Amino acid sequence: MTVETLPCPDCGKPAGVCICDRVEKIATKLRVVILQHPQEDDALLGTAKLVEVTLPKAEIRVGLSWASLDHAIGSKDANRERWAVLAAAKLPAPIPDSARGAVVVIDRKGRVRDLKRHGLEGIIVLDGTWSQAKTLWWRNAWLLKLPLIVLTPREPSIYGRLRKEPRKEWVSTLEAIGDVLPALGEPETVRGSLRRLLRTLLQRARDQASIAS
Repeated sequence: MTVETLPCPDCGKPAGVCICDRVEKIATKLRVVILQHPQEDDALLGTAKLVEVTLPKAEIRVGLSWASLDHAIGSKDANRERWAVLAAAKLPAPIPDSARGAVVVIDRKGRVRDLKRHGLEGIIVLDGTWSQAKTLWWRNAWLLKLPLIVLTPREPSIYGRLRKEPRKEWVSTLEAIGDVLPALGEPETVRGSLRRLLRTLLQRARDQASIAS
């Protein structure tokens, strides 16, 4: 897919697919810290930057490893029980059938938290290809001490044929965050706004590809 390569300084997208005119900022109570693998290079279709420009309390931190939760989120004396990680990780114990849902928060002993009283200050999301996200998981052992967010996406990925996921039930960083935040008490408009922005990006990318061809 060929598009203009000069990136927008705000959204980071090539000029031909810049989506800044469609950004609708939405305030959230929860912080969102996206740990991005340094080799994640999908500047055209990547979604982490779309989250950052939409949610004032979202930020991207690029690297392979961080010494601790405090180091990763730029804080001091952060409470590990008040931060959860969204990752495709092995569960410490099976989730009881009675507690299954689209979004489940469990502690490292396998206990399920009540979503209405989750007590979280923020979530950490691993961004990159699935192999890169796995690398981030294993290089940051402190993640194992955080509550884990288990997501069953509401819908298949918007990407469709533009980008294949290793499993059909897996979705992009933006889509995952859009499903998780409303489940944790944020407004449903967060999901709608993020997904509209991604649709705009994909349509503009298709349009640019058509022009180039």
